[in-house]
Amino acid sequence: MKLGFNVPNLGPAASPENVIKIAQKAEELGYDSIWTTERLLVPVNPKAGYGGMAGVPIPEQYKVQLDPLDTLSVVAAVTKRARLGTSVLDLPFYNAALLARRLTTLDVFSGGRLTIGFGVGWCPEEFDAVGVSIHQRGKRADEALDMFKAIWTKDPVEFQGSIWKIPPSYIQPKPVQKPHPPILMAAFAPAAMKRIATKADGWLPVGLPVPAMKQMWEGIQGMAKEAGRDPSKLQLIVRANFSISPETGPEGRFIFTGSEEQIKQDIADVRAMGADELHFDPTTGAQGGTAQRWSESIERIRELAG
Repeated sequence: MKLGFNVPNLGPAASPENVIKIAQKAEELGYDSIWTTERLLVPVNPKAGYGGMAGVPIPEQYKVQLDPLDTLSVVAAVTKRARLGTSVLDLPFYNAALLARRLTTLDVFSGGRLTIGFGVGWCPEEFDAVGVSIHQRGKRADEALDMFKAIWTKDPVEFQGSIWKIPPSYIQPKPVQKPHPPILMAAFAPAAMKRIATKADGWLPVGLPVPAMKQMWEGIQGMAKEAGRDPSKLQLIVRANFSISPETGPEGRFIFTGSEEQIKQDIADVRAMGADELHFDPTTGAQGGTAQRWSESIERIRELAG
């Protein structure tokens, strides 16, 4: 199982210096991938809780944001080996043609190291800010995925959708990775899981107990097979929002929170489940507050993961 680590593009540690420091340290420690995440704003009076869950407060750390793709461009320039991932971009926020160009550019400049993680968003105020209806997020995501593949694999390109249209046109260059960089989706709802099975290259779950992840992953693979795809080709990359505590976490704790021994067991359980990769993000946990804590946690997690 491969291992990855987020750079601090969100939260009080977010700065150019800290992003570069953590990215280079990740490569030095042998991590396989380096990740960024996305938030646009934190509402003063939120209409929805964190992740769309009623009553769950949105983390204070999300008040500070550096753009995930611009941050990865910096990471690409100061690293040589590790893959670069987004976990996740909120796909409905973007104009699909312009986003395709940005992602292509990042794949080209990194020498073909990009892994794209998408989500469909959950914060109503963020949709208001970008001028997109939250009720259209699924439709926009589906059409954007189809449009990306047209742009990345055809020359000339032609695309006719209900939201975006491209007349016969030349769009170059194409991504380094063929046919295109891997696309993974973070999803929990049935419609979103079907999107993974039929349009994406894998799943990016977060916050789920291992038994639930395993059950949902088997469901996605089953839907992929029904759609005529080879389920063994899909990737499973698990995101760990971790927080290490000096005390043992209570029964029913969130996965990847609690004592070092508990987190070590969570890592082992995800590995036993057959995940392709596990990447760690300390942003919202006890280790995410300062640059020093980020630096210490990236070393400790590497030791715990073996």
